[in-house]
Amino acid sequence: MRDKIIHKSGELFLSLGFKSVTMDDIASEMGISKKTIYVHFPNKTKLVEAVTFNLFDTICDGIDCICNNAPNPIEELYSIKMFVMKHLKNEKSSPQYQLQKYYPQIHSVLKFKQFEKMHQSVQESLEHGVETGVFRNTIDVDFISRMYFTGMSGIKDNMFFPPEKYQMEYLMESYLEYHLRAIVSEKGMTILNNFIKNQS
Repeated sequence: MRDKIIHKSGELFLSLGFKSVTMDDIASEMGISKKTIYVHFPNKTKLVEAVTFNLFDTICDGIDCICNNAPNPIEELYSIKMFVMKHLKNEKSSPQYQLQKYYPQIHSVLKFKQFEKMHQSVQESLEHGVETGVFRNTIDVDFISRMYFTGMSGIKDNMFFPPEKYQMEYLMESYLEYHLRAIVSEKGMTILNNFIKNQS
């Protein structure tokens, strides 16, 4: 039952927002009593924490799987972007913003966990790209993996990129291309251009 509550709450939080969804909404959506939820989660904050960390673990497992099977680091990053977008339901309700505003402690723990995971996986991807000649061998791998995380976090800031003007899909796509064009070798540029052409 705990897993079912986490799963259903996750769907509701991502489509309607962490603030908007109440314990009553979740109970009614699941056809259970609110008391049943409180057996597993003493309050909404604990439920939000369980949902966000569960989603984080699911996304990490998916990213690991993509990294192990991608034909090259360029397609790997695009596959990760598609996978994350699917899991975050295109972030229509700005859950990231609501989490930061109403659950700042959970947001800051999650951000640190995201940084650790992304820093490590992007570093490995960059090293692999340099070894295979897809990325330039002069890049500073540690610096670029930190910049990538900073940029990915930055495009989710509603103040800089208002959702009424920019769709998250467009922002992620544009940032990814911007990032890759800065680091690819000639060989990588050919792969990137072909990949973008085939996608459109």
